[in-house]
Amino acid sequence: MNIIKTKIIQCAALTTLALSPLALEAKTINLAFTQTMDSQYGAAGNAFKSELEKLSDHKIEVDLKPAGALGGEREVVESLQLGIIEMTISSTGPLGNFDKDVYLFDFPYVFESYDHAHRVLDSHIGKDILNGMTEHQIKGLAWGENGFRQLTYNGDPILKPEDLKSKKIRTMENWVHLATFNALGASPIPMSWTEVFTALQQGTIDGQENPINLAVTSKLYEVQKQASMTQHLYSPAVIAMSQGYWDGLNSNEQKWVQQAADVAAKVMRQSREKLENEASDQLTQKGMTIHKVDIAPFVKATEDVRNKIAKELEFTEKLAEIKSMK
Repeated sequence: MNIIKTKIIQCAALTTLALSPLALEAKTINLAFTQTMDSQYGAAGNAFKSELEKLSDHKIEVDLKPAGALGGEREVVESLQLGIIEMTISSTGPLGNFDKDVYLFDFPYVFESYDHAHRVLDSHIGKDILNGMTEHQIKGLAWGENGFRQLTYNGDPILKPEDLKSKKIRTMENWVHLATFNALGASPIPMSWTEVFTALQQGTIDGQENPINLAVTSKLYEVQKQASMTQHLYSPAVIAMSQGYWDGLNSNEQKWVQQAADVAAKVMRQSREKLENEASDQLTQKGMTIHKVDIAPFVKATEDVRNKIAKELEFTEKLAEIKSMK
């Protein structure tokens, strides 16, 4: 009987602890992204985790889910809307499918430099787009950074648009990106990032396009031998939360989350810069050939994408404003 009584007392104590205010206040945020921990996504995730846990005195814990552990970007964004996943760091690639205003940042050759891109993202234009995500059950917190996108591939060098003819190039699941590569003469294949390495390995696709540092962190040099620095698109990244989850936080918790997201965005940009500066030498050492190209023919070849689609989406004035901020 003594043993039974002891067990009952232990269970009661555990139940009391579980129902204590401290236990009830404890929250865990799953933060999902498709890149590895040694990428700028990982650096941003670590920075967010460290800052939020410090600000909340560990009343909120952050569980990082890198490398597509919870699915590709489109799947994660959909889960965010449904409140299944609390947070993500995502490229803008799939977001335009849910919020067309995000397409504004996906046009080819709109941003001329990183400084230009940062001025726009940090201006009322970037803030308005973050705020507008609320209508789609997404709380846009801050703009991180993916980077200028380049080509990696196998086969003959790609130095001008004609060299892309019939090349099967993986793109994000993004209408404007698809139109861009169609204009360049390629055969774009939209595909979740989680499937890309295997597709390259098996020869299902000839190449892919992403910031060049991704070729290092994702070990694309194992399946790609060439890279061309086309800088065809600038790709921001958004740090976002499920709107439903955000609405369930109290004002202090919301303040902490926003502060941590701002810190993470800054770290992400810094990490991108460092990784990108090191990437060319690292890839060359791994056996890849890096080609610098004259982007002028690529700019000309994608002119119709900027003009026609901008008109269709009613972005003409906004794109002109972005150009004026260079």
